[in-house]
Amino acid sequence: MVELEELGPPLPPPQASSDAAPPPQPAPPPRFDPSRMIGIIRRKALIKDLAAVYHAECLAYCQELLELQRKWEEPHRNTKTPEDSRKETMRPPKRLKKSC
Repeated sequence: MVELEELGPPLPPPQASSDAAPPPQPAPPPRFDPSRMIGIIRRKALIKDLAAVYHAECLAYCQELLELQRKWEEPHRNTKTPEDSRKETMRPPKRLKKSC
């Protein structure tokens, strides 16, 4: 049988030599370019115009829906609900309450 050797504390992984290059530095932030601002401003204006058109469309649809809803409710306003017709046909009580 093979004898088990007593193991000491684990050894750290081998270090790379100090000649290895350090990790590359991140690129410096890009310089300010005013021509990019013009593009950003144009895109912002286009988005604003698109939002205005979308909002106007939504308002038009809401107005149309409201008109349709009013037209639909108009003939139904004059019809009586079952509860209303039941109240009209109720009989008076047979015995009147005694008043003191």
